[in-house]
Amino acid sequence: MKKSLVLASVLSLSCGFASAQVVVKDAWVRATVAQQKATGAFMQITAPRAGRVVAAKSPVAGVTELHEMSMENNVMRMRALPVLDLPAGKAVELKPGGLHVMLMDLKAPVAEGQTVPLSLTVEYADKSRETVEVKASVRGLGAATGGHDHH
Repeated sequence: MKKSLVLASVLSLSCGFASAQVVVKDAWVRATVAQQKATGAFMQITAPRAGRVVAAKSPVAGVTELHEMSMENNVMRMRALPVLDLPAGKAVELKPGGLHVMLMDLKAPVAEGQTVPLSLTVEYADKSRETVEVKASVRGLGAATGGHDHH
């Protein structure tokens, strides 16, 4: 009896590793003000095996892109990224002033207390893909501003 329980436990654990999924934690979107057409989404993404985010989308925005902020010669620059690398088992932090998801051409303002749905497409070396559905809470304008608000 004990042997079969141990075997069942080992099998269930091994199945869990085989189907491990990308984990997204602490997802949030910065609230907007009237007439503001863009905002950022931030989160921690951990992939069980090396991969990369190849697409992001949200029904609240006409355009959703991966972006990076960086300092170059004392000037903050932002650029779109074609992909976002995810090293195996290591959290990648998207935060104000660094890597983030840009939500542009907003269809309506996003207000504190709302939830914004996002879909991230992760591709692995074997070309298999996983879609991660994220529910990001909207935080007020004072939330970790990081020095940039996109107007």
